[in-house]
Amino acid sequence: MSERPMSQCSDKAALDEWYALDTEELIPFGTSPNRLLGTDLTVKRGKDGAITVAADGREAPLPVIKRFGLVWTTLGEPKGGLFDLPEADEPDRRVVNCGSVAVRASGLRIIENFLDMAHFPFVHTDILGSEPNTEVMHYNVEIRRDVDEVWATNCQFFQPQAALSATTGIMTDYIYRVMTPFTTLLYKTCPNSANRWDVICLFVQPLDPDRCRAHPVMFLIDDVSTVTELVHFQQLIFLQDRIILENQRPLLLPMEPRAEIPTRADASSIAYRRWLKEKGITYGTTAIAA
Repeated sequence: MSERPMSQCSDKAALDEWYALDTEELIPFGTSPNRLLGTDLTVKRGKDGAITVAADGREAPLPVIKRFGLVWTTLGEPKGGLFDLPEADEPDRRVVNCGSVAVRASGLRIIENFLDMAHFPFVHTDILGSEPNTEVMHYNVEIRRDVDEVWATNCQFFQPQAALSATTGIMTDYIYRVMTPFTTLLYKTCPNSANRWDVICLFVQPLDPDRCRAHPVMFLIDDVSTVTELVHFQQLIFLQDRIILENQRPLLLPMEPRAEIPTRADASSIAYRRWLKEKGITYGTTAIAA
């Protein structure tokens, strides 16, 4: 059996980012340790209700942000606050925190899987895709230098059930956006509003290079479905992904040229890996396994 990769992060590019830990209601308090980038954390609530996060081996508490229904922290020195998401503040949107899912794989693998449309018909059969509609049509992808994000636009895929509220199969439009190495979201066709997008976010908390927790959060135009129904629908999709992710080898994201052979459908993955290399991200990649 191969050795587990070294756990504690020394990758400044990864340390200098914000990470979601959990919702304020579900985050483990007291002496229960949380974990981030190979470092144990302890979360406490003061008498005034304020949340503090302490990192093993550090005297000063870590900075904390509450946003999107989650508690965020960092082990480094981010350049600023969290990314901008105006839809999160629209009063008629349903904000649905879908719980946390533990995955035995690199957090970067999860982000890359989120960007992949080619697996829809085979992993999410009769929900996000189905045979014979398996083609990933040409789309555009770019690294937007002004905001330092990866965007994929003009994405389309036929989906039998694009959302819980969908009643028939539709050709679904997607826009993918990667804000930081471990945070991503998609804007997709909203079945209930012709001129607005549903927004589905995935915030990944890397515990160790090959283990993480994923926090899906949705911002939806849906006044019909119950919260329980929406959460179950999203968890069904993510748990289907987890089976694939935990069986990929290696568990870490390969960064060597030609380690995995891309196709035309993998344009987002190619741009994402190039962007990670430019940033100097190694945590959760095969670059630290040598």
